[in-house]
Amino acid sequence: MTVFKTFLKVLNKAKTPIIMYTVILIFFSAFNMQTADTTTNFTATKPDVLIINNDEEKGLTKNLVNYIKRNSNIIDIKNNENAIRDALFYRDLNYIIYIPKSFRNDFLAKKNPEIKIKKTTDYNASLAEIQLARYMKVVNTYLKFTSNEEDLVRSINKTLKKQTEVEVVSKLDTNALSKATFYYNFLNYCLLAGFIYVICLILSSFKEKNIHKRTIISSMNYKEYNRKLLLSNALFSFILWLFYIVLSFIILGSIMFTPNGLIYILNSFVFSLCALSIAFLIGNTMNNKNAINGIVNVVALGSCFLCGAFVPMELLPDSVLKIAHILPSYWYIKTNELLKTIDKFNLETMSSIFINMIIIIVFTIIFIVITNIISSKKQKID
Repeated sequence: MTVFKTFLKVLNKAKTPIIMYTVILIFFSAFNMQTADTTTNFTATKPDVLIINNDEEKGLTKNLVNYIKRNSNIIDIKNNENAIRDALFYRDLNYIIYIPKSFRNDFLAKKNPEIKIKKTTDYNASLAEIQLARYMKVVNTYLKFTSNEEDLVRSINKTLKKQTEVEVVSKLDTNALSKATFYYNFLNYCLLAGFIYVICLILSSFKEKNIHKRTIISSMNYKEYNRKLLLSNALFSFILWLFYIVLSFIILGSIMFTPNGLIYILNSFVFSLCALSIAFLIGNTMNNKNAINGIVNVVALGSCFLCGAFVPMELLPDSVLKIAHILPSYWYIKTNELLKTIDKFNLETMSSIFINMIIIIVFTIIFIVITNIISSKKQKID
């Protein structure tokens, strides 16, 4: 009980940053609600596509380019990586197709050349992807029967002229889910920053000379001491997490009562446990209160920028995302991004989500084990 009372006294001094992080979350969520597209009706349109052709524009390659032009709005942008990223970020482009050198010859030789792409996450990008996949499927089918380029192109065009009537049956509210994804992605920063700041402040207070000496000479061993501190911190973390969940219901509305909304909540709860273990680990390894702000910036802000909380994952370089795999925030945000595209929940759609959550739980266990080892060694040294 003594540990818990001391915990509450220190917690009262740390309320300012919690209020600040909450205000930031509300501000950006409200801004996102205002700027997001509010329409939920489907409108037939053509995706905005950039073609970067590194092959000769003739025969099969020319036919592919013409097919894309017929079914898309071709955007002319300078072939510069920065310009392309900006166009994707501002949605001036939905889809980029990179046709490799010797594509035509390699395809006719049945070498199956790879067409690289970059895309946004909206339905226009999905439409462009479907169109490209349809073309490649038709080409591969006819290539089994003929290697004559003229006959191949003629057969492809004849097949692609046929149109299929499509009925849209999905009830997925992509607009509302995009807002929910933005909120819960940003929550990654609030949970990490809030937990690390408050818990590091509390643990550093418990390490003050007089308190630390009393703890060492008491009958309480380090495991029991850690357990009581961890439970106190867990109670604070649960209340803060619950507050943010209630806030999400107020800001996002009815979408939170759907299966998608419930999994957003479950995912954030699993991540909050991991964030708690991270904060507890950092708090046990540091002694300087003045270093807390710097640690928050490095861990919380660093994780958010690397893992896609602030900048969408599809706009981050592959090298950055590879590094992000070693951070629990990546798996948390990855699940949020999946949830905005899922219409029906079954074993196939849920498997990736469960795997992501299990990975976060493994991170949590690792952090707790490391904390106990460090705490044990520190007590022996003291």
